[in-house]
Amino acid sequence: MRAAVDRGTKFPYLRQDFAASVVVFLVALPLCVGVAVASGVPAELGLITGIVGGLVTGVMRGSSLQVSGPAAGLTVLVFEAVQSFGLAALGVIVLATGLLQLAMGAMRLGRWFRAISVSVVEGMLAGIGLVLIAGQLYAAAGIAAPRTGTGKIAGLPGMLAEALSSTTALISLAMGAGTIVLVVAWTRTPKRVRAVPGALAAVALATVATLVFDLPVATVRVQGVLDAVRLPGFGEFGGASVFGLLGTIAAFTLIASAESLFSAAAVDRLHDGPRTRYDQELMAQGAGNTVCGLLGALPMTAVIVRSSANVRAGARTRASRVLHGVWLLLFAALLPSALELIPLPALAGILIHAGWKLIPLRAIATLWREHRGEALILVVTAVAIVAVNMFEGVLTGLALSVAKAAWDASHIKLEVIDRSDGCIRARLSGNATFLRLPKILDSLEALPDDRPISLDLSGLNHLDHACRTALENWAERHSATGTEPVRLTRTDAVTAAP
Repeated sequence: MRAAVDRGTKFPYLRQDFAASVVVFLVALPLCVGVAVASGVPAELGLITGIVGGLVTGVMRGSSLQVSGPAAGLTVLVFEAVQSFGLAALGVIVLATGLLQLAMGAMRLGRWFRAISVSVVEGMLAGIGLVLIAGQLYAAAGIAAPRTGTGKIAGLPGMLAEALSSTTALISLAMGAGTIVLVVAWTRTPKRVRAVPGALAAVALATVATLVFDLPVATVRVQGVLDAVRLPGFGEFGGASVFGLLGTIAAFTLIASAESLFSAAAVDRLHDGPRTRYDQELMAQGAGNTVCGLLGALPMTAVIVRSSANVRAGARTRASRVLHGVWLLLFAALLPSALELIPLPALAGILIHAGWKLIPLRAIATLWREHRGEALILVVTAVAIVAVNMFEGVLTGLALSVAKAAWDASHIKLEVIDRSDGCIRARLSGNATFLRLPKILDSLEALPDDRPISLDLSGLNHLDHACRTALENWAERHSATGTEPVRLTRTDAVTAAP
């Protein structure tokens, strides 16, 4: 009796966490497989990452209710890495990512990821969503997709024409479309029906339809979980450029960390439990990615879909996410052959829906009304990711964000007062930086040069060296011969002209 009481005290929310873990497992299963297939790697590697996300990251402190695993947000980047360096090199890249995350967490850099512009992150996700949708449309039709993002989008009319001329491709495409419709419609079904996740229901129905009607669609290929594990080998890179490799690792680290910590902030808004400790969460993600790298599996991030399902299912502690990892492990160990029954067009439909949800249409509309500069950063980041690649697209967004912040910080105001005694008083206030120097000089040079001028700099909060030098030079040469020189009012940041 006493033992039972002690267990109840130690695990007071076991019933709620157990029920939530089953829901999260059912949500995670098709997504783990689908993300792996879309990334161009064996389906089992997605399950391995989901298992590690539960059993390793799940037991660590950081964000108590956030669930980690393979994410659609990294699909495009993983696919590019596998195409560039080969599947055998993926483990080294993910291992390096995990070690970097551990180091950044130990140096307490986790909180600094919150300083990344939301527009850059949303632009990143939008670009990923566009490439993911375009690529999975080919997969839904059973047609090979071009390698580049622009090639995928530009080739869609040709893909559709090819699909319309093939009965097999039409059947495959119809299954993908039906999967999307079912997932969207599932949210409007009765609450009891929604106890089964829509993605799982759609994949299950597509699988049954394929078996019953013997549909000519491709299914998942399975080689066994142990056979899919690839220990990292540093000799696999061969002639790969060091810059390309380091850039890929940096992109993995930046995107996986930012997505996880932004997800943590979103999950915190869904519950009243303990708040996320960002440095510890970054280390938890690093530990998970280190293990995934050692196993040659997919990289992991915190996933908002699984995390929100965990919260809404009533989870109260970390036990729910650990248990979901246990259920994934049991499935991989006992029922791996069941994966071979899953039709690829159904998984493509699931990922097209996931890609669509990555595109923040409402946020773009709101930003355009209120902050057009941020909206421009979002759109340019997304377009750069589609047109070039993930790493350079994110760098473009970050550079634009820094430039905009510098521009916004350099607000300056020039007041010109024409006094009754004939003297002109010009007063600068705000922040005088080189970014606004042309505007400042244009305004000052428009002042008459045959009248006494007093330039008051005491209202400036900041005056950089370029502006100070330019203002002093203007003051020395502006006045006409025989006119009193321009007088500068002293400020801490500048020395008055003689």
